[in-house]
Amino acid sequence: MNNLDFGNIDYKTELLRKSIHLTSLSIPFFYYFISLELGLMILIPITFFSISLDLLRNFHEPTKKFIFKWFGFMLRDHEMNKKKVTLTGASFVFLSALISAILFPKVIFLTAFSILIISDTTAALVGRKIGKTKFLRKSLEGTLAFIVSSFIVVMLSPKVIGSQTEFLIGYLAGIVAGFAENLSFGWADDNFVIPLSAGFTMWILYSVVFPNVDLILKNVPN
Repeated sequence: MNNLDFGNIDYKTELLRKSIHLTSLSIPFFYYFISLELGLMILIPITFFSISLDLLRNFHEPTKKFIFKWFGFMLRDHEMNKKKVTLTGASFVFLSALISAILFPKVIFLTAFSILIISDTTAALVGRKIGKTKFLRKSLEGTLAFIVSSFIVVMLSPKVIGSQTEFLIGYLAGIVAGFAENLSFGWADDNFVIPLSAGFTMWILYSVVFPNVDLILKNVPN
């Protein structure tokens, strides 16, 4: 989120939202140390609970009133849309984590999902603070902040073989995710689009450049 039209929340509330968003880094952190099976055992019920709560918010008036009373100040306009069923960003985070963990090898998941948390946060805060130049559907400043921060994530994330080309794959995935985040405004939630676009980009490039490399991280549960 780094668009020039920020909806109903101010910068202070944006900081609060993104502080909560950063706690989602616990997902790739803990997943690094556990197997996919255990990860799914944790993610599936959490995702189910979050989506169920959102559905209750949409169809159960007492739940809707409770959530809007205590958390409404943090919800964006589209999350409070009363004309259609909506999910909050939190539900999309858990859903994208679940789908990405199922689809991608762990090394790809760790990079792609960390890009979501770090780079989306950076893009939102930079875009809201200094974003003045319209670029595609959001701000140029926010998109550049996303891409630069994604490069840092790639440099720090685990690698299979550690070659320079492997880093380049991650950088290209960060660029693709940056454009996906920019263009997702208005039709898709960036918490869902970012990790999937980065993950598929990495997966395709690994398949093309390193067709014979096993993407299993050594000495890490899979």
